[in-house]
Amino acid sequence: ELPENWTDTRETLLEGMLFSLKYMGMTLVEQPKGEELSAAAVKRIVATAKASGKKLQKVTLKVSPRGIVLNDSGTNELIENVSIYRISYCTADKIHDKVFAYIAQNQLNENLECHAFLCTKRKMAQAVTLTVAQAFKIAFELWQAAKEG
Repeated sequence: ELPENWTDTRETLLEGMLFSLKYMGMTLVEQPKGEELSAAAVKRIVATAKASGKKLQKVTLKVSPRGIVLNDSGTNELIENVSIYRISYCTADKIHDKVFAYIAQNQLNENLECHAFLCTKRKMAQAVTLTVAQAFKIAFELWQAAKEG
């Protein structure tokens, strides 16, 4: 459950907000952003996840102005650490409304990847998306302040 004023909790966000989600998978995309592009990517990921019949990996997603850190919920093992500057788009999918997805550039090969996560509720998918958007805003403010300072 999110507190009513969670969007004001700038301090919390600086530390990082945690979300427990299920990782659905990843697919490559052609462009860094776009609603139709991400919707098509999510559709592919959902279909692949369903077809595999495997249980989805439970993950903890930590969102901060530094980016997104993904850990395995069971082992707490680091899966991925994505810099906020490599994330080009994030969305709560319209059709699969419990799905949160983001597009980021792979550090090693520059590929654009869309990663999708299943949330328990639609509201949660929206909350994660808003949190990432908020993190962007703060990261940009911090960057601007550093540049001016």
